Amino acid sequence: MLNRGLWALVPAAGRGRRMGAKCPKQYLKLRDRTVLQHTLERLDGFAPLQGILVGIASDDSYWPTLSIRIPRLLGSFPGGAERAHTVLNGLEALAARARDHDWVLVHDAVRPCVRHADMRRLMDAVGDDPDGGLLGLPLADTVKRTDDDGRVMATVSRHGLWRALTPQIFPIGVLQAALQRAIADGIEVTDEASAVEHAGGRPRMVAGHADNIKITVPGDLALAELYLQRQAAEAD
Repeated sequence: MLNRGLWALVPAAGRGRRMGAKCPKQYLKLRDRTVLQHTLERLDGFAPLQGILVGIASDDSYWPTLSIRIPRLLGSFPGGAERAHTVLNGLEALAARARDHDWVLVHDAVRPCVRHADMRRLMDAVGDDPDGGLLGLPLADTVKRTDDDGRVMATVSRHGLWRALTPQIFPIGVLQAALQRAIADGIEVTDEASAVEHAGGRPRMVAGHADNIKITVPGDLALAELYLQRQAAEAD
């Protein structure tokens, strides 16, 4: 990755309806700040990054009220109808600063506990591979497939199965072309790797820590607070 820039996009235009909160989950309070502020601060502390952009919904009334002092935060860009559209908008917003062969880290707004060591491991593992890569966790539980009534149809081998995490890292031009193709083909893009896969790429999976949780349901907030406390203690 020598002589190639590194940028971060944080899609934060989602509603987070599963949380059942009055505001989008990225704006829920975690300790003394919002989840999104924690996430941005964590990214800002990663030395190789040149800049961070955040994707915000057009009707987001919370973002303008935040008091954010993050040196590498370059600003926001308009979110789209779905995650893929938001990330594509972010890549277009980066065009004024970045080059097609620069790298982009895409990270969920509600993963505030990602470790810098994992981000560094991801970069080192991907190297100059044009297919990029992502953090993940090998599945440890027994996996079942059910029918529509919730009855077990089969036990699925967990060999080679992973939970996809973020950040996910790709050359900007590669990801942009992959997202454009996936949208044109009507493919559901649940993460950036799935778009690159659809375009024929084989992103590298890199093991991360289990504390890199995605805040989705109310109990995740308490768990994230515990993980942040533990990480702070480790750093002391």
